Amino acid sequence: MIDLTRISVGDQLPTLTVDVDRARLIRYAGASGDFNVIHWDERFAKSVGLPDVIAHGMWTMGAAGEIVGRWIGDASRITGYSTRFSAPVPVPYEGGAQIEVTGFVKSIDDGIATVDLTATAGGAKVLAKTSVTVRL
Repeated sequence: MIDLTRISVGDQLPTLTVDVDRARLIRYAGASGDFNVIHWDERFAKSVGLPDVIAHGMWTMGAAGEIVGRWIGDASRITGYSTRFSAPVPVPYEGGAQIEVTGFVKSIDDGIATVDLTATAGGAKVLAKTSVTVRL
């Protein structure tokens, strides 16, 4: 766990790479109740203009937020999380996909750190304006 007294503006979080495959999408669908066909049926996803089956947006958001929980050592310290979905995460049958997440401490005010995140998959930014607040 990180020493909370040593966190400074500009600190970089360790990069996190998250693997996603079709099996993970099916498990998430069961847990979330989101059985939208674009998350498991390649033929349907392509018929509506998507490049392939895509990861659930909320799964992508949660996976990206894991970087902060690991960094701070206690996910219960996360007090807020906001993002915009900027591109889907295509998940091919062979090999799946990877989401790479980076982050840095943007500000600290009154015991709350604001961490800005960047999440990419296949070279595309998949989350935009992503900000997580953490109680120090």
